[in-house]
Amino acid sequence: MNRLLVNGGRPLHGRCLVQGSKNIALHLYAASLLIPDVVELSNAPDIIDTHVCAELLRSLGADADYDDQRLKTKAAGKISAMIPAELGGRIRPTACFGAAVLVRAGQATFPLPGGDAFCDRPIDRHLAVMAAAGADITLHAGRVEATLAAGRPQAFSASLDTAFGPSLGATVTALFLAVTASGRSVLTDASIEPEVMHTIEFLNRAGADITVQHDGRIEIQGVDGLRAADYTVPVDRLEAGTLVMATAATDGRTTLEGARLADFPSAFHDAVNAVGIEMSDIPGGVAVARRHDLRATDFATAPHPGFPTDLQPQMTALLTLADGQSTITEAVYPKRATHVAGLREFGADIRENGNTLTVRGPRVLAGTRATGVDIRCVTALLLAALTAAGTSHISGVFHLNRGYSSLVPKLANLGADISFSDL
Repeated sequence: MNRLLVNGGRPLHGRCLVQGSKNIALHLYAASLLIPDVVELSNAPDIIDTHVCAELLRSLGADADYDDQRLKTKAAGKISAMIPAELGGRIRPTACFGAAVLVRAGQATFPLPGGDAFCDRPIDRHLAVMAAAGADITLHAGRVEATLAAGRPQAFSASLDTAFGPSLGATVTALFLAVTASGRSVLTDASIEPEVMHTIEFLNRAGADITVQHDGRIEIQGVDGLRAADYTVPVDRLEAGTLVMATAATDGRTTLEGARLADFPSAFHDAVNAVGIEMSDIPGGVAVARRHDLRATDFATAPHPGFPTDLQPQMTALLTLADGQSTITEAVYPKRATHVAGLREFGADIRENGNTLTVRGPRVLAGTRATGVDIRCVTALLLAALTAAGTSHISGVFHLNRGYSSLVPKLANLGADISFSDL
């Protein structure tokens, strides 16, 4: 079923468990390829991308079994150098998987990344790091071929900076190439997003020698090999943030089980506090409620600990209900406004000027038909539908299932009138 039927206007109340982090898990799945032994990743989210990654690992010759939120892998023996286009083209961190294959096989062929397509997502920094580690790179239509001339990565130095800040994905690619390189590698202007920090913690647990400095500098002393390791995927701060905003949008009261205030970046705390949302640590989770009527605010997305770009569309939906004029600046990607047209169908007053959105509220949203074209876009439309008067039909649920294991049942259990529909 690829459509949701939502009757809006019902406050959310109750408790729900936050899933494991999609974005962290995907990078850990790729990292497991570096380890020719058993890896167990618990609290792995039951989402489409997890199953795609498990199939991708098996296609490369690794054992990979997913059951009960646990992915168990073993990438022993010879690893195939070819990432199938039909699998690699469906996920975002394809180049990270390519880097892991390059390390293990000495060569790699992989397609350009898939995932959400709200803007161009170049992999030039990934390729630059591979070249710095001694790889010869050839680009064909829609795929990359890389070969390590020495059969093993060489130590290197690289900056991971881009026009939009440090590259998260290229930082992970660089880590993969450096952990078993012969010598000491130095990364500057590196990303310190949770995805990177948890990948580092996992690799160090597996025997890597990685040190993070306070100035975005990472030093990696190459080791001869990595050993078996287990890791628990932390809670998904993006699902948690989505539930925070859904609670506030419907004027409800919820408890997010498994989450803590420390899971949210400081800029998120600042923004939701300005809007009028109260969050507090309680035994077992985070309590969420409105403190007062929603108020407009201004914010810009930024690398961690800034406001996460993957929560910007949901915050845009929330601010349509806030009193006053809000200004939202997207500073992580060149453009991220696929949700704007759909929100306007609900009656939102949103003006777009380059990478800046101006939202005027409060607006009384009305049920409508709208289509989401990426994960966070369809989530923003869902938030609007939860508050809209009347019935809404949201298409594009496939994208929702790529990022959330059970968001719809969770919302229903909290009191939302929401169901899947074939109509």
